[in-house]
Amino acid sequence: MLVNNAGIGFLNALEGTPMDTVRDIFETNTLGTIAMAQAVLPQFRERREGVIINVTSTVTCRPLHLLSVYTASKSAVNAFSESLALELEQFNVRVRVVLPGRAPSTRFGENARARMKDGFPEPYDPLAQQIFAKWEKETAVTHASDVAEAVWLAATDSSSPFNIPAGEDAVEWYHARAR
Repeated sequence: MLVNNAGIGFLNALEGTPMDTVRDIFETNTLGTIAMAQAVLPQFRERREGVIINVTSTVTCRPLHLLSVYTASKSAVNAFSESLALELEQFNVRVRVVLPGRAPSTRFGENARARMKDGFPEPYDPLAQQIFAKWEKETAVTHASDVAEAVWLAATDSSSPFNIPAGEDAVEWYHARAR
């Protein structure tokens, strides 16, 4: 089993995002996921079993302000995972995507803030303040245990769905995307 859970979080307007930061985010979130899958595939294929679980985000289910780069990196992993699943069916290797929601109790947000040291471009400050104020009022969030349970389901249940939302907010967002 491979669980690709590494990720760089980031929140900013595209105007305030240096291309070096964009490259770092894609290098970790997208290309790192692809490289890890590529590394284990020969063993999984030879054994004719295995599961690859890619942890992305429910931000890929609907557009959100100031998350264009992060969302693009995780959406690429979703698309990659869908095609990879088709390639690997013949070898009895499963691919699943776990979609966590916002998890303020984890270090993910703290790690994202470290990359946002220059702040938002001034014209985007009011929007950023609105978003932060809204998040403070939201009570439905994702907990680390929600993600662990979703990963466990993906790993142990061959009939699990391809996309598995993890967390109360994630379930709401995932099901709202179809509307």
